[in-house]
Amino acid sequence: MESAPEVLTISGNFERVVVVRLQRGTDLLEGLKKAVAREKIRNAAILSGVGSLTSYHVHAVSNTTLPAQNIFYKGEGPQDLLNVNGFVLDGRVHAHIVFSDNQKGLGGHLEPGTTVFTFAIITLGVLPEGTDLTRFDEPGW
Repeated sequence: MESAPEVLTISGNFERVVVVRLQRGTDLLEGLKKAVAREKIRNAAILSGVGSLTSYHVHAVSNTTLPAQNIFYKGEGPQDLLNVNGFVLDGRVHAHIVFSDNQKGLGGHLEPGTTVFTFAIITLGVLPEGTDLTRFDEPGW
């Protein structure tokens, strides 16, 4: 397998900015996937996101040797959605979220089962055609 350079950069401008609003009861990940498909987005940076949640499901790494192992967190109850970030890589949503209740903050890789409470607003910076981020989230690359 071809190995990636230690540091890889891609420069350019956003082709457009897409703002997505998800309504109460929407699965956050599924809603993002629908928006990406509707807008025909291949590669983008997830720039920001705010809102509130009634449930969350995320995973985080639980070790420091490869291959990475995941630990999953699920919960119910009111949460403030503090940030959504990540990328759309060749049409695939790779999103992370940070959220909190009145006692603690948590975050991780977004999984199905994270449900919007009041609303969620996510901003995507769409990269031009020809930008290739396909392998950017491959651990061994």
